[in-house]
Amino acid sequence: MSPFGHFPPAPTRRLPQDVVDRPLVGFTRDYADGESVPRHSHERVQLLYATRGIMRITTDAAGFVVPPGRALWVPAAVPHVTAMQGPTAMRALFLRADAAQAGPAGVTVLAVSALLRELILAACSEPLEWDEAGRGGHLAALILDEIARAPALPLGVPAVHDLRLARLAAALRADPARPAGMEAWAAECGASARTLTRLFRAETGMSFGRWRQLLRLSEAAAMLAQGVPPARAAAAVGYASAPAFGAAFRAAFGTTPGTDHDLSDR
Repeated sequence: MSPFGHFPPAPTRRLPQDVVDRPLVGFTRDYADGESVPRHSHERVQLLYATRGIMRITTDAAGFVVPPGRALWVPAAVPHVTAMQGPTAMRALFLRADAAQAGPAGVTVLAVSALLRELILAACSEPLEWDEAGRGGHLAALILDEIARAPALPLGVPAVHDLRLARLAAALRADPARPAGMEAWAAECGASARTLTRLFRAETGMSFGRWRQLLRLSEAAAMLAQGVPPARAAAAVGYASAPAFGAAFRAAFGTTPGTDHDLSDR
């Protein structure tokens, strides 16, 4: 981002999956822990999914933690950076514009059902130019039905760009359990509490408290996907009790932390 608030153009990565004449096509790649794909965009919509590992995907507007059991819907031409936490087995889909009508309009985290997971894996085993009248065509039709009914999940944390807010955000990502209030953050970030409160609302459309909750729940989801027990994940992100964490997690994601913990074994 430039000092004037404008983002530089992102290079377009043109893969065979961007141009093949099929409604959707699979993309398979394994990544090492810590590997990343620099800021770029694609000509087609992507459904980014991984059977193993955690993807941390950042757009110009928000950051998303995508553990197994979730997928990120990224519209065409949306710049993003993808970073891998742990060895990551990406099994993604590229969708042609007509097929992409089945999904949401914007960047969205989707819950991946057991059926959709198996369909994605099956699509990734098909050749690029699969038989539209055969197995590939049947898979594509089912995938689009499952995408259309997949629940959207609030795993995106709005990005902040003011340097003072960025310092606060970095500190909270490093230690989500940190209990500091706005006055304490103000002293550390070089701005008044009133200024920070105003900036948070202006840049994210929500209060600092709501933003921090989203950050904490997103980080907890990543921990659960790595096999961390729910009670430990709750403490690590600043919840004083497991029931309070469970209630907040269930309200946000529609599942219990124990269910998300189980997703890490898929």
